[in-house]
Amino acid sequence: MGFFAWIVFGAIAGWAANLVVGGRGRQRQGCLVSVLVGVVGAALGGFIYRLATGKQMTFEFDFPSLGVAALGSVLLLALLRLLRTGPTDRDRR
Repeated sequence: MGFFAWIVFGAIAGWAANLVVGGRGRQRQGCLVSVLVGVVGAALGGFIYRLATGKQMTFEFDFPSLGVAALGSVLLLALLRLLRTGPTDRDRR
């Protein structure tokens, strides 16, 4: 996949992850943050996919790859928000 395809792919995966993780009080994030979350999430999702199945994920521009990238991005955002807010802040709300 080319460089610009990774940018588009990362933006879509990062945007979808922000929608899923954010809920009602989600914070808007810029395009650059969406791309970074999507690309790092795609790498994380591919790593988890390889651990779970034993097969390497080939990231083509298709729906299965987008699903793996979006799931990795959701996991990444959930972990980052958990680390940022911590369980004690969430209990007070």
